[in-house]
Amino acid sequence: MAVYQRKSKKKSGESVTEDSTQNEDEGGQNFQIPWKRILTRVVLSALLIFVIYYSSDKGDPHVFAKQKESLVFKSIEVPCSKEYLEDISKFKGCAPKSCGRLVTDVVVTPEESAHLLRLCKKGLAFGGSSGGASILDLHSGALSHGNTFINIYEKLKTDKNNIFSSTDFKVYSNVRDKIQKAIAYNFGIQMNKLYLTHPTFFSEMTSKPAMTTHDEYWHVHIDKETYPSFHYTSLLYLNNYNEDFTGGRFVFVDKSANVTVEPKIGRVSGFTSGAENPHHVEQVKSGSRYAITVSFTCDPKQAIADPTAKKFSA
Repeated sequence: MAVYQRKSKKKSGESVTEDSTQNEDEGGQNFQIPWKRILTRVVLSALLIFVIYYSSDKGDPHVFAKQKESLVFKSIEVPCSKEYLEDISKFKGCAPKSCGRLVTDVVVTPEESAHLLRLCKKGLAFGGSSGGASILDLHSGALSHGNTFINIYEKLKTDKNNIFSSTDFKVYSNVRDKIQKAIAYNFGIQMNKLYLTHPTFFSEMTSKPAMTTHDEYWHVHIDKETYPSFHYTSLLYLNNYNEDFTGGRFVFVDKSANVTVEPKIGRVSGFTSGAENPHHVEQVKSGSRYAITVSFTCDPKQAIADPTAKKFSA
């Protein structure tokens, strides 16, 4: 950057300096041009423009996982809450080596994610919330429908419409198994000590205004307080932030600064479910955000089985 410096000049008794220029107006009045003040304002304006440009170029410094990144395993430790440790210590071999958060983009393939997105949309086509959040639970059959819920398996049996194939359930089960292994690996626990638990479900989030409390997904919460059986929570994202939808980032709420995860198709995010990980989802501004919440417990009494085609004949 070039820096230019004014030099003093003298003309027949008239002194012109770098600080000001003295002139005479038509009425003989003297006035001074405040060069120092002008120069200061120019420098401050340039500095402000630089700061704005630099900040926008670097992006949000608290994004833990950006949508454009491809992450093998990225994790961070956080101190476990006292209540979480007291509860999980009841189950031998299931306590984490440390509480924390995990993001990986290599566990679930793009093909598996695309298959699950088609499965999700097939089910949601038979219902959908009046507000901005719809869920499909293949375990219980719960499906958002207007301002309430229906059982999709009962609906399909009544309509004599079997939309789910054995391949759908097989892909679902294989993906669940992969996520379970990733959670066990990251937190240093035995996989056979982890059990799938309720609720585990697909979700669709949109910018439609909330009609019931079930649509208000953006409130900060702690999973274990909402669902006492939870010990480990995971999410699999089925489409892309800033491409298929805007808003809708996952936000960990920390005392120092919020930490965000940008959804990406095939991305798995996992974390310990206690008070060490309060979180929420930003309101979706446009498009539709799809994901699966896959929940795990250490309590075998709270375990649920993978869904199968037998649901149609139950």
